[in-house]
Amino acid sequence: MASICHGPWTIIEAGAARGRRLTSWPSLKSDLQNAGAQWVDQEVVVDQGLVTSRKPDDIPAFNREVINLFAGASGQSRQAAAR
Repeated sequence: MASICHGPWTIIEAGAARGRRLTSWPSLKSDLQNAGAQWVDQEVVVDQGLVTSRKPDDIPAFNREVINLFAGASGQSRQAAAR
């Protein structure tokens, strides 16, 4: 899963923030921490199949990590199907 800017509010609403390390637009920091997440100020964070970024300026790093995550998941699916 991937989320950028204010998207992590959806992660909070889904109850999936607790125990995660992630980033977002800075104004969400308190909301994420109150939901049990560890918020960091980095251009991109990857944690247990979740990619998060802060803002549009971070899109190159965000895209790189999303592609790496999805390509790896796709490769794992093909390997499992071949068994």
